[in-house]
Amino acid sequence: MSLFRVERTAPLAPEEAWRRLTDWPAHGRQVPLTRTRVLTPGPNRAGTRFTARTGLGRLAFDDPMEVVRWEPPAAGRSGACRLEKSGRLVRGWALVEVGDAGDGGSRVVWTEELSVRGVPRVFDPVLARAGRYLFGRAVDGLLREG
Repeated sequence: MSLFRVERTAPLAPEEAWRRLTDWPAHGRQVPLTRTRVLTPGPNRAGTRFTARTGLGRLAFDDPMEVVRWEPPAAGRSGACRLEKSGRLVRGWALVEVGDAGDGGSRVVWTEELSVRGVPRVFDPVLARAGRYLFGRAVDGLLREG
């Protein structure tokens, strides 16, 4: 399993950063060749399920996820959302944490552990670097997007 972390600060209130980071369809607009489909009715909560489909035609794969922890930020308390990935190709988890940066803005920490079927553990460092890059770009885009 490859573990990586992305940390960012944003000039957004924690509640707004949370809203943007947990807008699952918006993730599909940030990751190339990806479309995200929410499978359960809203609002978001523990039990929400969605699938990110990445690729083109027959060269695509599904990354099904479920929200297993849903604690939005509130006054004086950081928020945390944990996702479990249960796909045939990609497995693992992600933890999205959003807190107050102390200046009216927010601090975001996205931690993810994943494994890709058929990829030997010796490639975990490469997978972690790629994950940091890809998810860093996605987090940046989500925090910029209105």
